[in-house]
Amino acid sequence: MRRSLPALLTAAALTLGVAGPAVAAPVGGWLVAAAEPTPVDLVDPAAPPSDRDHSPTPSPDPTPTETSRPSPTPKRSPSARPTRSSAQPPKATRTPGTGTAGTARQTPAGGQSLPAPTREEPKEDEEPRETPAPLEEAVMADDETLKAGLISADAEAQARLVDVEDQRIIQTRAALTALLQAGGIAAAQRKRPQVFVSAYGRTLVLPARNDTTAPYTLRDIAAVEKGRYLRRMKDGSYLLGVQVFVADGARLQLRGPLTLRMGSLPGSFSSIISFGGDIDIKGTAAKPVRITSWDVRTRRPDMTTTDGRAYIRAVGGKFEMAYAEVSDLGFWSGRTGGIALTGTERPASVYRHRTKTQRHQDKAERLSRTGSQRGGSSFGDVETIPIGPGTATHVLADDLVSGSIRHSVITGNAYGLFVSGSNQTQIVDDEIRDSLAHGVFLHRFVNSATVQSTKVIGSGGDGFVLSRATEKVQITDCVAERNGRNGFTLNGQALAQGPSASGESLTVYGDNSVNDSVARDNRRYGVEVLGGSRLSVYTSEITGGDMGIVVREGASEVQISGNRLSGQARQGIALRDGATAGHVAGNTITDTVTGIYLRDSNARVVGNKITTLVKPRAHGITMVGDVGATEITRNTVAGSGTSAISVSRSAHRVNEHDNVEDAWHDTSTFWVKAKRYVKPMNLIWAAVILLVIVSALRSRQVGADRRRRRAAIGDPYARQRVLEERPALALRPAVRTPPARSAHGGDRPRHREPSLPIHHPAPAPAAPATGGITP
Repeated sequence: MRRSLPALLTAAALTLGVAGPAVAAPVGGWLVAAAEPTPVDLVDPAAPPSDRDHSPTPSPDPTPTETSRPSPTPKRSPSARPTRSSAQPPKATRTPGTGTAGTARQTPAGGQSLPAPTREEPKEDEEPRETPAPLEEAVMADDETLKAGLISADAEAQARLVDVEDQRIIQTRAALTALLQAGGIAAAQRKRPQVFVSAYGRTLVLPARNDTTAPYTLRDIAAVEKGRYLRRMKDGSYLLGVQVFVADGARLQLRGPLTLRMGSLPGSFSSIISFGGDIDIKGTAAKPVRITSWDVRTRRPDMTTTDGRAYIRAVGGKFEMAYAEVSDLGFWSGRTGGIALTGTERPASVYRHRTKTQRHQDKAERLSRTGSQRGGSSFGDVETIPIGPGTATHVLADDLVSGSIRHSVITGNAYGLFVSGSNQTQIVDDEIRDSLAHGVFLHRFVNSATVQSTKVIGSGGDGFVLSRATEKVQITDCVAERNGRNGFTLNGQALAQGPSASGESLTVYGDNSVNDSVARDNRRYGVEVLGGSRLSVYTSEITGGDMGIVVREGASEVQISGNRLSGQARQGIALRDGATAGHVAGNTITDTVTGIYLRDSNARVVGNKITTLVKPRAHGITMVGDVGATEITRNTVAGSGTSAISVSRSAHRVNEHDNVEDAWHDTSTFWVKAKRYVKPMNLIWAAVILLVIVSALRSRQVGADRRRRRAAIGDPYARQRVLEERPALALRPAVRTPPARSAHGGDRPRHREPSLPIHHPAPAPAAPATGGITP
């Protein structure tokens, strides 16, 4: 009992705030103030002044209690989002100190005060009836901070509003759970529509019904407090003026023909949110369900998102919508972006709402499985085997949202359609136009979803986004046209690159595909693939844009085949920045500067037909950087440029063979052609070959000289002279005498006898021409 006391006090604070004064209750160590403003009804804006008579005298807003949580005025940031349309009239500004239910003290942008409502006494023949307050006094929230006009048109304020919405949803669910867990008659009486009021706003709660599965309808909402929160207008539409919370086990059903206008003022907006419950919105082709935001002052849809806007969200449970027209919903985040389907990490409690007969059937099924599959478990569920005899205890898995959106038109939402934490969601035959951010955004943990025959046109961001942690998603026969960024974005990167505080997995994601689809005239790329594995784009048509299909961020085993690309400003297909093991086959690329571009990536490029623009002149296929293990074969390249297949800037040898380049007109100059072959290795081999040639030529010259000399040789003795025989001469030795002394006492030189001269015969006459020897 002690443990449940704080929760019970919280629930009491939320519920008593509906009809009582401000109540403070401790919740988790901080106080929640529930301030009760003067009741305000919403009426038909087209009604004449006489229909708005007999309104009760308004009372000023209550002063916030000391236990309320004041919020400082957010600082204005330069990153504030602009309004969607500058042509729309600006929202009215509140005069400081003016209450939300006070007299006509609000001042529009023009500076003129709105007239005070007129009052008229009832006639004698009719009973007095309560008439709602004038439109300019109607608000959809009770947060004192919001009512004081402290909402700035910047990013910080919008993020704060999203946080307020998250806190309100958690608080409402906690209070309802505490009330129902108390049991007894009091809990049974709580299983009907009721209103919770807290510092985060007023919420109409639709809990699970007692012993019935009948859905809630607009009639049930209109019956709460005599139609205070839902009014039928003169044109047959309905105006919703409260936050609606569809609890676990409950179902809200909206059927066409129906026009539902969700009240939306600065910081005060309505919403429809299910937390474990079901939302069922279905019309027909002739009688659709129309839902839009509505500013009761301008009597037009709310076109400004910087101060919050009405939205629809399913947290867990099931969401189904068919033949609906939804427009101008959502702000800032994906989960408050318009129509959002989000999962929850809290355990599902649908099992509690099963009847006694159904629970006995479940027990019988578990008993029958005990003998054959004892201890077995299915994906996402846990079975704990008890000690001793007995059956397994079945613990439900985390609750993923599921559902379908079919045959619907969504226009002007912040996010056209946002899905996360879902399983087997189907988006079929829808049209999404003019979203402020993205068209179809499939966020984390979307598994086995199908997107088929859906058009996204004119979004500010991407048309279709498959974010990280999405797997086995097929986009088939879809159109992305004139979007501000990419037509299709497939992101398969891991949630973390290393150790992280949340302990996210390092595994990449994949098995997503885009096939038989069209990306036309998107501002950036037709299709962008970021990381991941086994992603594929095939048999699709990509027209215009800066590039056609771009694969990067280390994506592996990407299949790009059978696509038709034309009119890209730069490249038709580009694989870059670490993409590996790609397969580019059978694509037809026309009217682009470069057909296929690989940079620091590798792929098998086979059987593509490429026709480039005549001007500017570039290449059909370009290889740059580390493109090792790339094979280019059996491609047909036509066009005009310096080369059909450029591999001059690749760091490795490319396996290039069997390509058809007959229709390519080479426009490169002589020097360009020379540079194509002037490379260090080519120069070395050229020098070696030149040396061999020079050596061969010199050898031939030497051989010729030898042959000429050999041909001029005659008699080897023709130039020799004959030796002449002469008689021998005897030479006498010289007589030596002692030297004589001179008169001066010195030795005189001896007289030397002259020797006989040697006679040298004259040379013989030349030999006759016949070579004979003369005797």
